[in-house]
Amino acid sequence: MRIQRNDGSGAGDTSRRVYHAKPQMQPEAPAPQSRPEEEADEYDAEDDGDERPRRRFPVGLVIVLVFAVLVAVGGWKGMQLYGELAGSGDSVMGEAVTVEVAEGANASSIADQLEENGVIQNGWLFKLYARYSGKASNLQPGPVELRAGMSYNEILDAISEQRVFRNTTTVTFPEGSTAVAIAQLMVDSGLVDSVDQFLACANGESYTEKDGSQAQADFSDYTFWAQMPDNPGRLFKCEGYLFPDTYEFFDDDTVENYVRTFYNQFALETEGLQELVDADPDDCINSLDDAVILGSFIQEEAGMAAEDYKVSACFHNRLESAGMPLQSNASCDIMQENDNNYLWNSPMAEYMGWVEAGAIPEEVLAAYDTYDHVTGLTAGAISNPGIDAIQAALQPDQEYISEGYLYFVTGNPEGDYPGQYFYAKTLEEHNANVTMAGW
Repeated sequence: MRIQRNDGSGAGDTSRRVYHAKPQMQPEAPAPQSRPEEEADEYDAEDDGDERPRRRFPVGLVIVLVFAVLVAVGGWKGMQLYGELAGSGDSVMGEAVTVEVAEGANASSIADQLEENGVIQNGWLFKLYARYSGKASNLQPGPVELRAGMSYNEILDAISEQRVFRNTTTVTFPEGSTAVAIAQLMVDSGLVDSVDQFLACANGESYTEKDGSQAQADFSDYTFWAQMPDNPGRLFKCEGYLFPDTYEFFDDDTVENYVRTFYNQFALETEGLQELVDADPDDCINSLDDAVILGSFIQEEAGMAAEDYKVSACFHNRLESAGMPLQSNASCDIMQENDNNYLWNSPMAEYMGWVEAGAIPEEVLAAYDTYDHVTGLTAGAISNPGIDAIQAALQPDQEYISEGYLYFVTGNPEGDYPGQYFYAKTLEEHNANVTMAGW
């Protein structure tokens, strides 16, 4: 077919153009898709201006390290448990501890008891070992001496031994008991032969033991004993230090061990009190012995926690008042026969033979009579006080100290105010209180 077109170049001018069909092109293959990681790497590299790919976090290495730490800790703990089971050897054993195994006690309860006493650290391990070692069925009741650092086998062997039971006697010593009264209770209980025997030992003197042998008591290993001053006129060194409590004694023990039972308890109860003594160097109580002496007066004049610290304040104010005596009937006032006076009508007075008026030697009065002779503390304690009275001697009621209270009186048991305490700042107020108290 022929086609004529006017291209506008001029009239009648024609040209022939032949149009050929283009060959059909094949479709281009799609570009390969990049992996999400590569896209992320390219994106991060573009953002950071760094074309290097980022390293992966070494999770595997961390797992290996954690596993290694767990293995090391487990191994260390295992060695620690094995060391306790096998024992630490004689050179590093702890102090001896007496454990009382109860009748019918099993391995579980004994393990708890051993752990509480510091003999072992892991009660559960001891229970397992006792059970699977076959030794749990042969454990014997009674007291047994053990030490921290013993192997489990040594502990089980010690508890499995047949022990000889020792008869015991339990005695209660009331707070405020004198040394003579305590010695007499020991005699009455059948534990010692005589009051003289017990007191000689308690005072650190030579004495005759229960088996008839001669012995010399030595208590220099106690800190309080070494610090005790040698006051002129002191009647008994032990007075004030035979701590009143309830004790269970072996019937066949020595006199010295009996005395040490009291002294051990005193050392335990008064541990740390020296800090209170040192806390106020200007106070009238300058030593633990001073606190024991004043505590014995507080024990006799009050003996109740509610009043101990107020009575102590009155005594402190008297001691710090120039020339004013304690004026305590508990030491010596032979005009009042019903009072428990240390030097006249107490067990002490009867033991010394001072039951009659005028029988007390002048040198003893000079050391203990708080009315006519002594203006400060007496040469020694007048009883064995409890811990509350001793602490009150070191910590008097500060309000009563600052208010200046000097006198106190208790209500007559047969009056209108039996047992009630009346405090006064002046002698005139005190005399009025005495009348009100029914005396």
